[in-house]
Amino acid sequence: MSWFERRTWQDPDWTLDEILAAKSDRTVSVVLPALDEEQTVGAVVESVHPLLGSIVDELVVVDSGSTDATAKLAEAAGARVVHREDVLPDLAPVPGKGEVLWRSLAATTGDLVVFLDSDLVEPDPLFVPTLLGPLLTADGVHLVKGFYRRPLRLESSGGGRVTELLARPVLSALRPALSGLVQPLGGEYAATREFLESVPFAAGYGVEIGLLLDCEANYGLDALAQVNLGVRKHRNRSLLQLGVMARQILGTALNRCGIESDDPAQLTQFVQVSGEWLPDVTDVLVADRPPMRQVLAGDCRPS
Repeated sequence: MSWFERRTWQDPDWTLDEILAAKSDRTVSVVLPALDEEQTVGAVVESVHPLLGSIVDELVVVDSGSTDATAKLAEAAGARVVHREDVLPDLAPVPGKGEVLWRSLAATTGDLVVFLDSDLVEPDPLFVPTLLGPLLTADGVHLVKGFYRRPLRLESSGGGRVTELLARPVLSALRPALSGLVQPLGGEYAATREFLESVPFAAGYGVEIGLLLDCEANYGLDALAQVNLGVRKHRNRSLLQLGVMARQILGTALNRCGIESDDPAQLTQFVQVSGEWLPDVTDVLVADRPPMRQVLAGDCRPS
């Protein structure tokens, strides 16, 4: 039986009672990284809040410097809001999603951690229990990735533009054992704290592919699982934004596979101004934060 057959739940049917029973005395933290997500963060929090006190022990929104009402609305919906500057306050934050997820480990205590993106539209209340299913019921699983259908105007299946044009080809070439992941870059996933605190975190958008590669390298392929979350709706980004994201992801993937990548890297894109095409150069951070376990133990200082 292949890994895909062993570790893929196409039609997960755990009930809430079954998840709660399997949880036993383990604790669960749900973390939402957020940056200017006032349009959606409240609904995402509300989708999880009914589970608080049973399946979920902590519901935390980690704000990454929002300038809108994200923090206020998240708190009103029932989340504990933590600002990134208040976590490990002696360390100046760097920009990026991975930075916020990394700091969330120092702001939460759950044995299991579930990450949900804050830009979800019409989030399903079953996302969290479904992601927890393999961690609670299958031996040896440390990281569970969600996969889903994306009902976009031009693409209703597959993993999104960056996944299909970058991540999937890169994994196929450099780490083919991971080719069975439907959504390697998806922002809905769950993991053991044991794993999360033991590995570095890419500070930017490379965080998801970095965790995926590190989990397989440290624990073997069967430590990974994936579950069908049904439908995921979220806001779309421009191609220029996706280009910067892709460069961060590529840098992290190359580094994890032993291929050195420049840091800071630069990405040159082109924009049209008054009929002329002009270069637009962006510095792209691909640096890692060290394993949180080492930081909390005082064994190292983040760069």
